Amino acid sequence: MATRFQTLPGFRDFYPEDCATRNYVFRIWREVARRYGFVEYDAPVLEPTDLYRKKSGDEIVNQLFCFTDKGEREVAMRPELTPSLARMAAARQRDFRKPLRWFSIGQFFRYEKHQKGRGREFYQFNCDILGEDSTCADAELMALSIDLMREFGFGPSDFRLRISDRDAWVRFALEKGLSAELIPSFLQIIDKMERTPADKVAEQLRALGLERQQIDDFTQSGAETSPAIQQVMEGLRARGLGDFVEIDLGIVRGLAYYTGLVFEIFDIGKGMRAVAGGGRYDQLVDLIGGVSMSACGFAMGDMVISDLIRETTDPANRMNQACLKEISVDVYVVLADPERGLEAIGVCQSLRDAGLRVVSSLAPMKVAKQFQAAEQSNARYALMIGSEYPILTLRLLSERSEREVTMDQLIADLTRRN
Repeated sequence: MATRFQTLPGFRDFYPEDCATRNYVFRIWREVARRYGFVEYDAPVLEPTDLYRKKSGDEIVNQLFCFTDKGEREVAMRPELTPSLARMAAARQRDFRKPLRWFSIGQFFRYEKHQKGRGREFYQFNCDILGEDSTCADAELMALSIDLMREFGFGPSDFRLRISDRDAWVRFALEKGLSAELIPSFLQIIDKMERTPADKVAEQLRALGLERQQIDDFTQSGAETSPAIQQVMEGLRARGLGDFVEIDLGIVRGLAYYTGLVFEIFDIGKGMRAVAGGGRYDQLVDLIGGVSMSACGFAMGDMVISDLIRETTDPANRMNQACLKEISVDVYVVLADPERGLEAIGVCQSLRDAGLRVVSSLAPMKVAKQFQAAEQSNARYALMIGSEYPILTLRLLSERSEREVTMDQLIADLTRRN
C-alpha cells in the first residue's frame, strides 16, 4: 500500500484559492507601503544561529529550526527579520540616505505550538524606519499600520491601535526602587498581565516589592506619564486617525530589544491575538552591527490578518471578490467547428498578446461541454469560433447575451473593459 504523506504540523499547503488570498494580502501590504514612500528589500531565509542568540540569548534556540550544515556552520531558518535588517543596515549604512524607509514580505519559521493565528511557518510584512530619532517616525509607522487595516476594509468599529511607552514603565520601576537588573523581569510581568491569573500577577509583583494597585494606578495615568505618547497622538489626530487609537500602558511587547514607544493592533472584541505590533529599538543596530542608528518598525503576519478578514463581513466580501477575479479567466475560447482548430489557436495567442487571460480546451470536446468548462473557469466571456470565421460570436456568460465581432473589434473592446 502506497504511503500517504501529509504536511508537517504547523505548515500549510496553498491551493489556488489560498494563493489568491495570500496574493491579495501581499498586494495590499505593498500598495500601502509604497504609498508612504517605503522601498522593498529582503534577506536570506537561512542565517547564522548566533545572529539570533546575540539579539535574544540562548533561549531563542528553543524556537528555531536550526541545524549544523555541511560546512559545519550552525544555521537557522529565520524566525523574524529585524536582526537581518540590523545587520544589513550596519553593513552599508553609508550607502543610503537617512532615514531608511524599508519594507519586506517574506516567509518565517518558528518551532512553537501550532494554534489559531500562529503556525510554524508564516508570511510576514515588516516595515521599518532607521536613522530617525523623532517620534514623527513612530507616528508615521502607526499611521501606515492603520491605513493597512483601512485598505483591507476595516473601520473604527473593528479595531484599535493601542500605544504604550516602555520608557515610562522603566521610569516607574526605578522610582519604585527596582534595580536595573530586575526591570526586564518586571516588564515581562506587565506584558503578560492580561493573560495571567490575577492572583499569580499579584504574587509576582509582591516578589519585586510592588502591589497590583500601584500598577493599575499607573496604567490609568495614560499619556500624562509620556511626552512621547502625547507627541504621537498629536500627529495621528492631525492625520484624522485619532478614532482608531487608544492609549494602553498595559502594552509593553515581550521582546527585550524595544526601547521606547510600542504599539499593537487588536480587533475590538480581542478575539484574535495581536494583528500587528512593533515599536522603537534604538540599540539593536549597534548590538548586531556595531553602528549607532535609531530605529523603529512593526510587523503584520498573514495568518492573523487573513483570519480576521474572513470573520468580518465587509473585508471578507472585498477579499472574496478580489480572489474570485484572480482565479477567473477573461475569455474561454469555444471551438464550435472542429475544422477551425488552428484558427482557434491563433485567436487564443492574439488575445493573450493583448494581455487577456484566455483558456480553451486542450482536447476535442463537445460544444456543450466547452461551455460548461467556461462556467467552471469563472470566465467572463465565451468566444465561439465556427464556420463563419473570421466572424466570431462573443457571449457574456453572466447575461447569456451574444453579439458578432471581428478580431480587431474584439481586442479593442475587451482590452478597454479589462
